[in-house]
Amino acid sequence: MLDVILWRRLDAPGHDTCRLERNGSGWALEGTAVFSENGIPAMLRYRVVTDSAWCTTLGHIHGWLGEQDIELRVTRTSDGTWMLNGSAVPGLGANVDLDLGFTPATNLLQLRRVNMQEGEVLALPVAWLGAACGTLTCLPQRYERRTATGYWYEAPTAGYSGLLEVQASGFILRYPGLWEADV
Repeated sequence: MLDVILWRRLDAPGHDTCRLERNGSGWALEGTAVFSENGIPAMLRYRVVTDSAWCTTLGHIHGWLGEQDIELRVTRTSDGTWMLNGSAVPGLGANVDLDLGFTPATNLLQLRRVNMQEGEVLALPVAWLGAACGTLTCLPQRYERRTATGYWYEAPTAGYSGLLEVQASGFILRYPGLWEADV
């Protein structure tokens, strides 16, 4: 199975393309985002690998943001410890999903893992990677599945909420104000 998508950024110049494919017994998201971050050109390649239950095991991000080279490796060990470039990050043990703040791709992982029913509401905090600052922190998130293709999404500490439109594969088609599939 292989799914691909191309997004156009809405709040600044940019595009992102990503594909989802089987990776042994798990899955892999692989993509490239080219965008402007506060007027600074950026190009970030990413790969996020999950196990068969859609729990993140590995994330690798590399590229650049202006003059700054970016090279980040995130792992989640079998005991639930999150590591950033080989160093343990405390306070993230309850999180099983990696969210890359510069792409809509990683929302797919959470939605595929929990397979929500219409009307269901879940708090799904994630290990959120801020690529520009090289930090891994907890980002509280809440999803409410309203229709077969619509999820009300809230990230209160990020000051964002909106109705995400999702395709059958789990890729976001519309992330209001931020991203839209360019199909």
